Amino acid sequence: MKQLLHIMSSPKTKTSASRKLGKIVIEKIKEVHPDSTVTEYDLAKNKITHLKEEHIEAFFAPLEIQTEVVHRHYLESSDQAVQDLLKADIIVIEAPMYNWNIPSTLKAYFDQIARAKLTFQYTGEGLLPKGLLKDKKAYIVTSSGGIYSEGELKPYDFATNYVSFFLNLLGIEVVNVFRVEGQAIVGPENALVNAIKNIVINDPL
Repeated sequence: MKQLLHIMSSPKTKTSASRKLGKIVIEKIKEVHPDSTVTEYDLAKNKITHLKEEHIEAFFAPLEIQTEVVHRHYLESSDQAVQDLLKADIIVIEAPMYNWNIPSTLKAYFDQIARAKLTFQYTGEGLLPKGLLKDKKAYIVTSSGGIYSEGELKPYDFATNYVSFFLNLLGIEVVNVFRVEGQAIVGPENALVNAIKNIVINDPL
């Protein structure tokens, strides 16, 4: 049985292209792994708190000095997000492009799961930390008005490049990126049809 983790981040809950494609990607994965269970994080509805000073203090407070009032309150949602991530075999992250980057809710989620000694650690070997999340695969689903997979705008795809870098940093392998792109050029419906045609679910696990 595979554990799927589905992260949705578009603030548009009904007309979002990334949500439509993400749902189909999940369905395609379940065709390959029909016994899968899915844990969903809808960041537009279930708020992941943006980092405050108290979160950072709690992240680095030794366990023996943590208190329910001062620390545990600020660790609760982060700890749960990390536990759901640790259980997942396959992660589908919807990262629509907003102003050339990801929605702030998705960045807030990333900030809550980037936990030293839980999801990554510094080893003193090289400049980058070592990811602790092994044997996990991810698919990125994105949407955009322009075409960023190739051509003139490709260098400005900060959204999927950042998400890929972040996941790799935690030790998660990005298997593929699925794009509803060129919506401002061919129209949203045609862009979605083209995106669905390009869905290929490798069976990495």
